Amino acid sequence: MTDIATPATGEAPRQEPQEGPGTPRRNYARLAADESREDYSLRYAPHSFRRWSPSTVAGTALGGIAYLADFAIGASIVFTYGFTSGIASILAAATIIFLTGIPIARACAKYGLDMDLVTRGAGFGYFGSTLTSLIYASFTFIFFALEGSIMAQAMHQAVGLPVEAGYLVTTLIVIPIVFRGMGALAKVQAWTQPVWIVGMVLPFVVLAVESPGSWGAFGSFTGTEGAAPGFSWIAFGLGTGVALSLIAQIGEQADYLRFMPARTEANKRRWNLAVLAAGPGWVVIGAAKQIGGAFLAFVALEAVGKTHALEPIAPQIEALKPWLGTFALPAAALFVIVSQVKINVTNAYSGSLSWSNFFSRITHKHPGRVWYIFLNLAIALTLMEMNMFAALNKLLGFYSNVGIAWIAAVAADLVINKRIGLSPRYIEFKRAYLHAVNPAGFGAMVIASTVSILAFFGLFGRYAEAFSTFIAAGLSLVLCPLIAWLTKGKYYLARPNPVNGPGVEIADITATHTCAVCETAYELPDIADCPVQAGPVCSLCCSLDAECGDVCRKEPAAGPVPLPMPVVREPAG
Repeated sequence: MTDIATPATGEAPRQEPQEGPGTPRRNYARLAADESREDYSLRYAPHSFRRWSPSTVAGTALGGIAYLADFAIGASIVFTYGFTSGIASILAAATIIFLTGIPIARACAKYGLDMDLVTRGAGFGYFGSTLTSLIYASFTFIFFALEGSIMAQAMHQAVGLPVEAGYLVTTLIVIPIVFRGMGALAKVQAWTQPVWIVGMVLPFVVLAVESPGSWGAFGSFTGTEGAAPGFSWIAFGLGTGVALSLIAQIGEQADYLRFMPARTEANKRRWNLAVLAAGPGWVVIGAAKQIGGAFLAFVALEAVGKTHALEPIAPQIEALKPWLGTFALPAAALFVIVSQVKINVTNAYSGSLSWSNFFSRITHKHPGRVWYIFLNLAIALTLMEMNMFAALNKLLGFYSNVGIAWIAAVAADLVINKRIGLSPRYIEFKRAYLHAVNPAGFGAMVIASTVSILAFFGLFGRYAEAFSTFIAAGLSLVLCPLIAWLTKGKYYLARPNPVNGPGVEIADITATHTCAVCETAYELPDIADCPVQAGPVCSLCCSLDAECGDVCRKEPAAGPVPLPMPVVREPAG
């Protein structure tokens, strides 16, 4: 895309005619117009920008799961509910996350869309997905705060830096990387991967050699909260709820997967494997890290006490001491800091995308993705200073009720509604073709999360409280197709898209068309026909228009619209 460099600030559109030949009706702010930093934050990612190989995209996406919150979450679950119930809950949550992540990952990679844009077309509508943007933004800053707390603990252990000052350092250190977008993120993840792999594996190698009986003792661990030996349904449900708080991680994976190159006959095996590994596959490593983190904390419990055992730096040091001695502390600190930088650049990046999506619809302005980095980090820093780490289980258990209701509704639409014809087979994300709210996905999420939150707070009894996240998932999975069936799917599209439809695929998605407002060329999937402009407009100019009154949804396009005719093909399987 050609950059548009002006001092404007992403103003609402003006409908007056152009002042002269070649003068665009909207000029974007310099940062918003620079796609080397903006990374198509509110748009379809064009094929011309998807220059990375499937393995590079997958490697970058998986680099973001280096975080050590898994260690803290796994240790917290097992310490609270014991080995048997704790491990069962970790594995159950991983299975749910994996299954719901498959269709979402494939949709994002196929259509070049982030989680917000997929949500719009998967049952939520144009404004309905603003709520999920907030849910996703809260995921990014909650986990940024959690990861930042872990890094601050490591810096305090290593160099004596006060934890409060460490919070500020962990926040500031990611800004230069996130500011530069996908290119810088890919380099950081690649360069730091060897250090991370060594640091992740080495403690377990040391314990396997020096303390081979630890795993046996871990298997009979009943926790630190007086949990009964053996399996408990209540403990299983509560532990699963905590682990399911990570379900929105698929959104961060999707922020990378949208840059996956087109799937072809030549690359389809590598493409499928990369999407599976970088999409839902993250949770396989995540579950292993939760169990491994719980094990390291168990081994270190007697030496450092419960409070420090839940902080990943202390168990790491204890595990490395037999081989590294006094060098265990700097080695563990390096590993923790590298791990947390790898994940927090992703948290900050994804947060900037979700806030951009939210505010562009609410304010009809887009100053640029990079400005929202500072908003996301400011909220995360506030949470760190409030010591959110101390309320880990309760906070994550509550959040998971909302997160799983959203993800399950999107998965239900992609797997059920689109396959049986209750919703369009493709993902429509442009304002010009969507209703403001679609009750299928949005209604399912609101009902499911409301009921599950009431259950979480004990309104329906002890078992419902423990299994509130299962209630959220079950209701969303049932209600999304049910509401779509009851409404006959009429809230998915406000009007037909001239280049899409049942059994229709875009003739040439790489063909470019010039937006009548900003006069920049975009690939066909990012273009809508506009009766107000009497021509094509890009999806972002359409989103920022505060004066058109959504005429396109009320009357046919005025005048010819230079969009190609569709080619009818066999529907995808």
